[in-house]
Amino acid sequence: MIFISSSLFAETSFITKMEYASELYKNPRGIGCQNCHGDDGHGKVIARYISKNKEKALIGSDITKVDYDTFDKSLSKGRRWMPIYYLTKDEKEALYFFVTKHKRELKNGDN
Repeated sequence: MIFISSSLFAETSFITKMEYASELYKNPRGIGCQNCHGDDGHGKVIARYISKNKEKALIGSDITKVDYDTFDKSLSKGRRWMPIYYLTKDEKEALYFFVTKHKRELKNGDN
């Protein structure tokens, strides 16, 4: 399990861990994750195009179920159309915390 440094979210912090993670998801370094992975990380259609007279779609992947190592590598090295992000370890952990919130909610019985 990944933990975000407690120093980022001291008891006197004006922003919660989830608020920080949500804002980072929207704009980690110029291109927000939600543009390709949707508001909740489940993926979305990025573009539609015609290839060989057939309509196709470029779809951002669902990142809510990936393990942390895969998530980290994708952010650090990019893949296909995925840009490389130069994020700190704490920022990567915060993003992972955000996109896996659904797993924690299901595990805890929250809906």
